This record gives sequence, C-alpha cells and structure tokens, in this order.
Amino acid sequence: MADGKDERRPAGELEASVMAALWTAGAPQTPGQVQRSLGTDLARTTVTTILTRLHDKGVVERHRQGRGYAYVPVQDAQGLTAKRMHTELDRDSDRETVLARFVAQLSPDDERVLRTLLESGEQPSAS
Repeated sequence: MADGKDERRPAGELEASVMAALWTAGAPQTPGQVQRSLGTDLARTTVTTILTRLHDKGVVERHRQGRGYAYVPVQDAQGLTAKRMHTELDRDSDRETVLARFVAQLSPDDERVLRTLLESGEQPSAS
C-alpha cells in the first residue's frame, strides 16, 4: 500500500506551481525562496531541478546570486501560453488546417475577440 509521499506528481504540475510562485513573487527567487513559497514538502533539490529544467526550456532566466542562482520568468502567464500555442502549431506541417480547425472550435466570444485583434492589428496590453 502506497502512502502519499510515494505518489509522484506530474512534472507539468510541479513546473506550473513553480512558475506560479515566481510570477507571484515579482522578483528573482532562489530555489529556497521558491520552496518556502510553495509551502509543500518538496525538497530544495527538487525545486532546483525544476528550475533548471525551466531554464533549459527558456522559460526562466537565472542570475548568479551568491553560490547559486536566482530565477525570474521570461514572460507572464499569458505570454507563456501563447508560446506553447506556437510550439504546438510548429509541430504540424499543415498549419492552415490546424489554424482552420482551431478557429472552427472557438466559442463565439473568443472568435469575436480574435476577429477584433486581427482587424485592429494591435497587440493586447500586458496585464
């Protein structure tokens, strides 16, 4: 019988939690600071591993702080979502079909927002 400590969380869930902690902090954070802000039983080494993976993916930058690093997000949450959408689009050679199916599945409200953005040629402001 497995106890709660043996259950592994998906890497994506841990990465999302770490990113949320970084966005909330609004300033560069060391692995120890991120660990404390998560308020979980994650080891500092686990947090460091997650931050290193996020750095390798280009999602966070790191700056030398003492003998270690402090990490800061490269983009806000919405920018990161947009980057993931582009990554998924780039994985398929038939971009036109992918985009057509994406648009066909939009809600009427999302379609209206997209239409307005395309017609205005403007970028939405960062919140």
